[in-house]
Amino acid sequence: MSLTPAAPIRILVVDDHTLFRRGLTALLARDDHLHVVGDAADAGEALRRAQELQPDLILLDNHLPGVNGVDALPGLREAVPGVRVLMLTVSEDEQDLAAALRGGASGYLLKTVEGDALVAAIIRVMRGESVVAEEMTGKLVAAYRDAAAAPTRAGPGPAEPASPLAHLSPREQEILRAIARGASNKEIGRELGIAETTVKIHVQHVLRKLDVSSRVQAAVIASEHGLV
Repeated sequence: MSLTPAAPIRILVVDDHTLFRRGLTALLARDDHLHVVGDAADAGEALRRAQELQPDLILLDNHLPGVNGVDALPGLREAVPGVRVLMLTVSEDEQDLAAALRGGASGYLLKTVEGDALVAAIIRVMRGESVVAEEMTGKLVAAYRDAAAAPTRAGPGPAEPASPLAHLSPREQEILRAIARGASNKEIGRELGIAETTVKIHVQHVLRKLDVSSRVQAAVIASEHGLV
């Protein structure tokens, strides 16, 4: 199976630095599988351009003038149903990371990423996988472990809701654990000794049972509930 799609991936680049946008556009233009259809310097312009161009993927910086990229996520995803959003930023703050993933971003990369790694990440995201910079993985797990360990208010209260993981079969929990580690479907299949198509079916069931739309959101839930 080819690792790249037949048609070029249509990309919108959103960053407030003109030189960075131009350099990134030139970098991505070297790959025939990628096509930058436009760019924007702030959240308002990004929303207008997204509605006009209907890209497949948005490369979104967080530090934008006026409205941060994380805060612009809901509007962009509403403007282009099904669009994948990949954060590309200098922020190594775990709160920015957590907010981006909760907002539906399919991945979070730092601007120090190598060109080849960025291209590979874009293709993985378009295949429905999730990508998080290696430098941020530990912070992601720490952030959600801290949230889970935070003391609750004393006194009687409603019973804690059942863990969403309780709805998953043992095999689906294995799949979710591998997703949280960032493993691809092919890697999961090899690890568990099952076909990649079977992995895809399990992943669909996991996302449906967890009521999420992306592997990144599923990984966040896995981290919150101590599966990784």
